[in-house]
Amino acid sequence: MAVDTVLEPRSLYFEDLAIGMSETLQRTVTDAAVRAFADVSGDHNPIHLDEAYAAGTMFKSRIAHGIFSASLISAVLGMRLPGPGVIYFSQTLNFRGPVRIGDVVHVRLEIAELMPEKCRARIVCTCKVGDEVVVDGEAWVKVPSRLPKPDAPKPDAKA
Repeated sequence: MAVDTVLEPRSLYFEDLAIGMSETLQRTVTDAAVRAFADVSGDHNPIHLDEAYAAGTMFKSRIAHGIFSASLISAVLGMRLPGPGVIYFSQTLNFRGPVRIGDVVHVRLEIAELMPEKCRARIVCTCKVGDEVVVDGEAWVKVPSRLPKPDAPKPDAKA
């Protein structure tokens, strides 16, 4: 039985990042999670919720929402790489295969590019079930910096 990853928050500053840094997450897709996601998102497509309906589709069984797997990317960004304080600018997503109830989704994010002048990072994102890539893409994020902004007011030396 797979064990889901618990993401303890870790805040990294832009200066802590390096190309090649990575973080992972493992999550088991449960019936309860898919139903809760349907309620939160409002997407009650029967392919996600009704086994009899889903049996008549090309997938032959219920599948999780594609964006459910993609939301796990957001969890890693917001909790670990780089963590609290990150600002999500954009995300490309390629949905490459179905995720079924009971599947374990393995998410891996890796820093691919750093833009120091804007404190931005490009992060390669991959979600797999077993050896099959089910979602991949790239995220662009702004990361908090330890360094003061060049145009920030200088502290008054007399204060």
